[in-house]
Amino acid sequence: MSMGWVLLFVALALSPLVWLVPSRRQRGSMEVRLQARRLGLAMQLVPQAWPFWLERELPGSCPQYHRPRLRGHVDAWCYWQLAEGTWLNQWREPCEDPRLVEHLARLPADVYKAEATPQMVALCWGERGGEEALQRVDAFLRALA
Repeated sequence: MSMGWVLLFVALALSPLVWLVPSRRQRGSMEVRLQARRLGLAMQLVPQAWPFWLERELPGSCPQYHRPRLRGHVDAWCYWQLAEGTWLNQWREPCEDPRLVEHLARLPADVYKAEATPQMVALCWGERGGEEALQRVDAFLRALA
C-alpha cells in the first residue's frame, strides 16, 4: 500500500511537467520557422490590426515572413485575403495588377495579408501546410523582392 502512495505522489509531482512539452501545432510551427531560416527568410511575430470587414477571426499577433527588396522598387501595396484566392486592398478593391494577381493566386489559403514597401515584401501567414506551403511563400517573396 505504501508503494502505491509513493507512486501517486511522484505522478502528482511530475504532472505539471507535461505542460512544458510543446503541442503538435507548436512543434509544426517551430519546424516551419527553422526551414524558413535555412531558406534565408526572416520571421517575426507582429501585432496586427486587421480590417473590420474581414469575415474570419484572425490572431492578434501573427507570424510575418519577409524578405528585403532590392533598390529601385518604389511601389507599395497591401492586400488581405478575404476568401481563398480573393485579395482585396484597404478599400475592398480587388488587385488589378495581372503580375501580382498571378503571384497572389499561388499563395496558401492561410496567408492573411501580403504587403510591399520600398524596403521589404512581407506575408502574414498561419504556418499551416508544411514544407510545400513554405516553398510557395518563399517563391512569392523571392519573385517580388
